[in-house]
Amino acid sequence: MSDSRILGAALLAALLFLPACSTRGDASASAQTDQRSSGFQLPSLPNPLRSNRPVEPEGIGVNGYLWRASLDTISFMPLSEVDPFGGVIITDWYANPQMTTERFKLTVYILDTRLRADALAVNVFRQVREETGGWIDAETNPQTAYEIENAILTRARQLRIARLED
Repeated sequence: MSDSRILGAALLAALLFLPACSTRGDASASAQTDQRSSGFQLPSLPNPLRSNRPVEPEGIGVNGYLWRASLDTISFMPLSEVDPFGGVIITDWYANPQMTTERFKLTVYILDTRLRADALAVNVFRQVREETGGWIDAETNPQTAYEIENAILTRARQLRIARLED
C-alpha cells in the first residue's frame, strides 16, 4: 500500500472518530460545520456521553464468588487498591498487634470468570523491622500464599453452595 493511501485512510479514520469524542456543542451543528468546510458528510454517530440513559456495567470481569471470598478472607487487612474488572486486590501493609516486628502485604489476582483453583494467585510480601526502626524485605514461606489461596477457595465454594441452596 502506498504512503498516500495510508495517509488518506488515517485521515478518514480521524475525521470519522474525532467528532464523536467532542463534548462541546450540538452534534448536528458539528456535522453541519464539517460538511460546509470539507464538502464531506460525516455519518451521524451516537455519542454515549450525551445520552440521558444510565450506562449499566456488565458486571465484574472475574468470578464473583472468588472476588467476594477474597475480600472476606483478607478483610482484616487494610485495602490499598481494588480493581473488580481486572481482578486485582492489593492490601496495604498489615502488622499483627502481637508481632509488631514484622508486617505483611498481599496481592490477590483473580485470573478467570470460572470458579477454579487455577483462577486464583496470591503473592505475599513480608518485611521485618530493623533495630534502627526501618523496614527491610524478608523471605516469605511459600506455604503462606498456598494457605491463603486455599482459604479463599474454601470460602468461594461456601458462597456458591449457599447461593445454590437459596
